[in-house]
Amino acid sequence: MTRYVFAWCFPLVPSRNNRLPRSFSIQKSIFRLRFQFPARFSLRRRFRCCIKILRHLDTSCNQPTLPLSVGDQWRHGSMQTFDYVIVGAGSAGCVLANRLSQNGKFKVCLLEAGPRDRYPWIHIPIGYAKTMTHPEYNWRFYTEPEPELAGRKIYQPRGRTLGGSSSINGLIYIRGQRRDYDEWRDLGNPGWGWDECLPYFRKLETNDLGASATRGDSGPMHATSVPPEHELVDAFIAASERVGVPRVNDFNDGRQEGVGYFQVSTKNGFRCSTAVAYLKPAKHRTNLHIETLAYATKILFHGKRATGVRYTRQGQSFEVHAKREVLLCAGAIQSPQLLQISGVGPAKVLSEFGITPVHVSEGVGENLQDHLQVRLMYEVTKPITTNDAVRSLTGKAAMGLQWLLRRSGPLAVGINHGGMFCRALPEENATPDIQFHFAALSADSTAGAVHDFPGCTYSICQLRPESRGFVRLRSLEPSEAPRIQANYLSTETDRRTTVAGVKFARRVAATEPMAGYMKREYRPGPDIRTDEEILQFCREYATTIFHPSGTTKMGPAHDPGAVVDAQLRVRGVEGLRVVDCSIMPTLISGNTNIPTVMIAEKAADMILNSERQGAEPTYVVNTSQVRASRQQEVTNS
Repeated sequence: MTRYVFAWCFPLVPSRNNRLPRSFSIQKSIFRLRFQFPARFSLRRRFRCCIKILRHLDTSCNQPTLPLSVGDQWRHGSMQTFDYVIVGAGSAGCVLANRLSQNGKFKVCLLEAGPRDRYPWIHIPIGYAKTMTHPEYNWRFYTEPEPELAGRKIYQPRGRTLGGSSSINGLIYIRGQRRDYDEWRDLGNPGWGWDECLPYFRKLETNDLGASATRGDSGPMHATSVPPEHELVDAFIAASERVGVPRVNDFNDGRQEGVGYFQVSTKNGFRCSTAVAYLKPAKHRTNLHIETLAYATKILFHGKRATGVRYTRQGQSFEVHAKREVLLCAGAIQSPQLLQISGVGPAKVLSEFGITPVHVSEGVGENLQDHLQVRLMYEVTKPITTNDAVRSLTGKAAMGLQWLLRRSGPLAVGINHGGMFCRALPEENATPDIQFHFAALSADSTAGAVHDFPGCTYSICQLRPESRGFVRLRSLEPSEAPRIQANYLSTETDRRTTVAGVKFARRVAATEPMAGYMKREYRPGPDIRTDEEILQFCREYATTIFHPSGTTKMGPAHDPGAVVDAQLRVRGVEGLRVVDCSIMPTLISGNTNIPTVMIAEKAADMILNSERQGAEPTYVVNTSQVRASRQQEVTNS
């Protein structure tokens, strides 16, 4: 009892309504509670605390058992109200939960539809192959048949756990180009230029290249350079240099153009998701409530003001209310879906489903943009690829030992080791228009079984597509996936740029020293030569590289398609912001996870500054009024 007291208390479990003092660190197992005292406590003080703990456990017998949800407390007569309610514990939601609860002043509720991130393969970087189609941790959306992709439905994975897509993505650490953010500013969004966003990029990262004018070294997210030790990746870099692309060590200084090894979002050989970087350090705060398996079904409004969120958990419906703001962080697919179901969306969509409008906003769900990838695969002359290691027991054992003993090797990196940003159409673009992901493995599908030969993959994608799609309701049932239409390759520029990217990849593959490693072109194959044949190959085999964005875009008041303003407040209503990649007016040039974290860091500052300035009024929740309103809804339905 000098430092710990163990209470064997099955089935006695303290209620969340009667929390223990902050002095104690509590670890729960099924049968045991373990209370750790601060080292400064004297023996006498510890003894007194033990008595209080035992009394607490005794009185807890007459309390409701550990609540399944904040909604349970409504049923027991205690309506749950927070300052901020965050919908979605993904790349943005975890950031907001940390920053808004940091000063202890505000009560924050974080709702996540998926389970906790306890699946081991989430945290091992190469586990990307396991989570890409996992039914529990992935939403597994599909687009509608795409007219320019031979009528194929394109798979759209989205993270469904703490950390969201940052827990299942390919880990590539990219910011985009300076021009991307300057374009946002020039479209009428003050404060969103590169120079204004750069402090938040630096704030969020710990970067192993060291601090500089453009890079940070003390933030929650870790940017780890892939070790330059792969023979095939070195050959890819050397061949790219020979065709005129400069070698670089850092893709994230705003210029981007070059070829080299990627940085990835890992720390000591483990994935560094936003759940790990932001939520884990904050999860024991008494003013932060994290609710998993909580599927948001509607944003609640009182007039034009957002007052809370209705959600389901284990088949039951609950509500949680916000005194200050509801913060929507459900991503480019589900943020517009939830807005439309809640009465904020295009007039035609609301009318089609008989939804009473709260505010007609024609841009909700429109402006969908995504990166389309085309994968060229080659058989390699030497058994030096991940294909070879994965196909043998000794290879798997070697990879496992390398990770266990040194936290290095393929398991610590993921799929793609090297990358390139280049200009496939240099006469039309002053900055890179194509991104390469180079992997020392090959498979017929992303995260599929590797080929039975040594292989590598050149994945190319157009960085700034002109094609625009939409996300619209399929039904009034929130759990039913919305209609997703990306309209890939629907413009002439997109088609020309993609074809030029394939030809550039072939040029690199045919250049020494890479040419010496290329035994044969497996796909598309040597028979595909003309631009028309290459385009047809793209239509039959291209797929997304998983960066849907832009469906609640940020813009000025005179833009009829703008859903949020430069403060990310939803236009036409109060107490509601959208904070995720759906606010991007135009898709950034590269992977979208780190830009989304930056957006959330910037949004947190804007929210807290508004609070300090008294710009955001507090909404007083009237319990009886809310209950009467909900009863009326039930009666009407």
